[in-house]
Amino acid sequence: MNTIHHTTTRRRWLQALAATIAASAALSGASLAYAQGHSAQVLRIGYQKYGTLTLLKARGDLEKRLAPQGIEVKWTEFPAGPQLLEGLNVGSIDFGTVGEAPPIFAQAAGADLVYVANQPPAPTAEAIVVPKGSSVRTVADLRGKRVALNKGSNVHYLLVKALEKAGVPYAEVQTVFLPPADARAAFERGAVDAWVIWDPFLAAAEKQLGARVLADGTGLVANHQFYLAARPYATRQPQIVKAVVDELARLDEWAQKRPAEVAALLGPQIGLDPAVAETAARRFAYGITPVTPAVAAEQQKIADAFLQLKLIPKPIRIADALPGTLGVAQAAR
Repeated sequence: MNTIHHTTTRRRWLQALAATIAASAALSGASLAYAQGHSAQVLRIGYQKYGTLTLLKARGDLEKRLAPQGIEVKWTEFPAGPQLLEGLNVGSIDFGTVGEAPPIFAQAAGADLVYVANQPPAPTAEAIVVPKGSSVRTVADLRGKRVALNKGSNVHYLLVKALEKAGVPYAEVQTVFLPPADARAAFERGAVDAWVIWDPFLAAAEKQLGARVLADGTGLVANHQFYLAARPYATRQPQIVKAVVDELARLDEWAQKRPAEVAALLGPQIGLDPAVAETAARRFAYGITPVTPAVAAEQQKIADAFLQLKLIPKPIRIADALPGTLGVAQAAR
């Protein structure tokens, strides 16, 4: 794709994004209390120790973009996606990034959120790992074993699909639900037999602990990174949401061919040495896109699988959390 066509396509997508988010949210009835009680002069972003939002924070590009409008950007770090979306649901943040599973759990819990965009698949950026001296050699060997993971995170679906492929019923592993820091501690002291985790924690486990990968997402899951907004905020401030996506798109163009520079920025932000940060950076997928019908269908499959396993309490429709009727995706074509 040439530069002019790429720029034109992105401009059309961003224009459609602003319009469809606003229209969709208005139709759904945004919270009046939220609109009255939240200042339009602060954009509150939730981020994790991975992905382009962390880079955007480090570079300060969004602050430069929004400062002339008198808008302050406030960043809040979360240990994982479920906690981040809990923050979005209770109104402590307006925008954030998570993996595939958290928005499904959040939607099932009644969160008023809207999908904004996603990154391309990054299946090697999450994996099931075991200690280097473990006798566990295959996913099938996890039957009856203790497996640590963050409940409702992207790796939750990886575990489901890996066990399914290996012919091991989900109920026949002992899931131990822990956030990344606690899971690593349990993994190091041998309190669990395996750990399902994402980058950069995955890269750190490999480089620092010698953890051995049983299976990553290749052939099992896409592992998209999604950007979501609180629907009331997206209703009131579609142009600010558009500005965030625009800056993320610019950042992606810069980052995709500069893993060493990305690692130099990312390392201090996530508290990891450059080698670990660069491993994570090379496995990340750059190129923010609208949520297409195909990606929405993948999300629906995950939601249906979680319902079947009784991991969520009720059926959900991913379409209910999309901007408009996928007008953004159509406009970008």
